[in-house]
Amino acid sequence: MTLVLNRVDDRLIHGQVVVGWGQPFDIRFVVLVNDEVAESDWEQELYRMGTPPDMDVYFHSVNSAVSALAGYRDDTRTGILLTGDLAAMSRLVKEAGVREVNVGGIHHRPGRRQLLRYVFLSPEEEDILRDMERAGATVTARDVPSASAVDLKELLASGEAVR
Repeated sequence: MTLVLNRVDDRLIHGQVVVGWGQPFDIRFVVLVNDEVAESDWEQELYRMGTPPDMDVYFHSVNSAVSALAGYRDDTRTGILLTGDLAAMSRLVKEAGVREVNVGGIHHRPGRRQLLRYVFLSPEEEDILRDMERAGATVTARDVPSASAVDLKELLASGEAVR
């Protein structure tokens, strides 16, 4: 099949990814792109423990993911690309041809405003999303497959009327 979801979620692999997205799309592998996790065997083991035995997890730094994504797109199985932050996904949009981005979970931190119940962004992060769109990616927010996708324009305008 191919990569059916390119998701930004600061929790990385967790139940909503594995069950919420994994089961309906019959996900067989996850490509987790995070520089710190790519260098940590024990963190990789923790994330593997959160997936079923028949789901492979591949770990990459942002740099190694840029060249590796073509191979994952050619995989006959169905997979998910997962980053923990917008900067990493932005590089994959610009350097590896990612064309659809799902903002799935970016949680509260100082300096961020709430746009949806599961999306909090700083002004700099809002700019990163706009840059991804200018680079040719379709950017939407959606926490689970059964929810309606919120396009970028609506997402950025939603800060005052949090859903």
